[in-house]
Amino acid sequence: MTPGGLPQASIRFDHVTLRLLLGLALLAPLGQTALMAKLYFQYSTMNAGKSTLLLQAAHNYNERGMATYLLTASFDDRAGKGRIGSRIGLNREADQFGSSEDLFAKIQTELERGQAEGAPIKCIFVDEAQFLSRDQVWQLARVVDDLGGPVMAYGLRVDFMGELFPGSAALLALADEMREVRTICHCGKKATMVVRQDENGMVLTDGEQVQIGGNETYVSLCRRHWREAVGDL
Repeated sequence: MTPGGLPQASIRFDHVTLRLLLGLALLAPLGQTALMAKLYFQYSTMNAGKSTLLLQAAHNYNERGMATYLLTASFDDRAGKGRIGSRIGLNREADQFGSSEDLFAKIQTELERGQAEGAPIKCIFVDEAQFLSRDQVWQLARVVDDLGGPVMAYGLRVDFMGELFPGSAALLALADEMREVRTICHCGKKATMVVRQDENGMVLTDGEQVQIGGNETYVSLCRRHWREAVGDL
């Protein structure tokens, strides 16, 4: 239970989701054919394990001798600057993207470097994809279409006010394939919403959309219990 009386959501991996994401690590090598590359979006609410799945999928590539390129938001340093971390202790170094950075140019440079060094990059992974701008999502789509690079983006779907993040809205519109990474509400139903709590555990109903802090300030809920928490019932 949290200080405000809201039970913390427990984690339950969807086995279909897990098999799909691990299976994506067997994609054909980058450059073999641009037609095989896709833009994937794995979305969830808080604490569903999306970063864990990202790191596992990237590991599967590397275990087979395939190079990967990992990106995360530059201002999210919860796991350390330039690192992707999961709540179960997995973490890995990653490059960072800024809010106005040209991701097509950035990724193209990395692909060319990998080719020149004899270690071509087979897949691009993007964590905290909700923080992408719409333009950056289009740049990722161009990486897929024009460079033939598979891109797997992981992020939150909605914020604590029930609104889509700009990056997630663009990915929902443009991704070739989408998959929900599931967790559950304290009632046992699928959690699709999240509430933000202050230091006393009280639910907040307004504030900045982006707040980088500890996961303990968020609780994932089903829609009904989210409405109850924000006073909509």
